[in-house]
Amino acid sequence: MKAFPSVKKVKVYAGKFGVIDEKEEIKEGMDLRDYFAAKAMQAIITRADDKSSEIDEAVMWVGYYSYQIADAMMKAREE
Repeated sequence: MKAFPSVKKVKVYAGKFGVIDEKEEIKEGMDLRDYFAAKAMQAIITRADDKSSEIDEAVMWVGYYSYQIADAMMKAREE
């Protein structure tokens, strides 16, 4: 599922006759799972300890747990 699909109306031209048709073009947005993970990551980072000296280790687990939270959110949507 996509988080931000957009619909754009596209005019179809036929030379000197001008606009002969109008159709909708759907552009897919980011995956909903990625959106949820980004929101979870943002919350985790804002609560992080600024004095942490183990940044490399923190970066690895933030991404991992963000997707764990996103997966839980996706599962909750199914129920």
